Amino acid sequence: MKKLLALVCTLLLFAFPAHAETLASQTRIPPAWEVPDYVEQLLEVARQELGYTEGERGYSKYGEWAGDPYTQWCAEYLCWCVDQVDQRHGTQLLRKVYPMYSGSNTGKNWFIHEGRYIVRWGNLENWGYQWLKGENSYISTGDYIPQPGDWVFFTWDSDRDTDHVAMVEYCTRDQDGNVTIHVLEGNAPSAVQRAAYPLTYTRILGYGTVHDVAEVTMRYGNQGVKVQLLQDKLVYLGYLAPDMADGVYGPGTVEAVRAFQEKIGLPTYGVANIRTQKALDLAVDEAIDNDPLTWTVIDEE
Repeated sequence: MKKLLALVCTLLLFAFPAHAETLASQTRIPPAWEVPDYVEQLLEVARQELGYTEGERGYSKYGEWAGDPYTQWCAEYLCWCVDQVDQRHGTQLLRKVYPMYSGSNTGKNWFIHEGRYIVRWGNLENWGYQWLKGENSYISTGDYIPQPGDWVFFTWDSDRDTDHVAMVEYCTRDQDGNVTIHVLEGNAPSAVQRAAYPLTYTRILGYGTVHDVAEVTMRYGNQGVKVQLLQDKLVYLGYLAPDMADGVYGPGTVEAVRAFQEKIGLPTYGVANIRTQKALDLAVDEAIDNDPLTWTVIDEE
């Protein structure tokens, strides 16, 4: 299995070679959001590992660190780098800003739970359509340009399971407007190296993001940080009891959303789509403005 995956990775890398003449015609895209210090530190650690090559039978120090020296180690490489930043700089990134994982979909699911995952085509499975914060339309392919420190999740067989993960170093745009994602990745197929992928590459499933930059449609059964934030707003407006704000979109949350939708004249599906969430945000802002407890009294002398 490891040899087969290595062959697939090799063929895919050859499909998108980073020719010097091609890269020379590209302009680096400035990050849309501030790059935190810990991301710079993480990228520096990851760069220091460039050229590391696995040993016999697929041995890697990253796999050994994670508990299985002979496993596929693309995720282990990234998690190891995060742990190194924590050890060297006293940060607490692992399991808080980035996941600690080895399994296929564990990393993607961790970012989904944390509310920091963007699907390349903007429709998150079992949730619904996504939109960038401040925008009024749903995400389409290419709308989100990944930022330094984001993790890119790939599939090699066009299903929804992740087969590979890499970390964004930077992105570039050529004279025709085409965007290329430049990444640092391990186990590709047997070493740590740089690679480049088109933003529209169909093997990209989505991105685990450094910043919380997108919202998502929510429905019955969803769980995570985004659900908790939605529930907190419903509690503040009086549509949901405080003890029901548990991060799980259960029957009580469905009914609370329906009550709010009915109040403002939206279809009462109980699904928190873009119209419902934007209306909810507006209602919360208006309630805060009219809440005496939020007033600031300034004494004038």
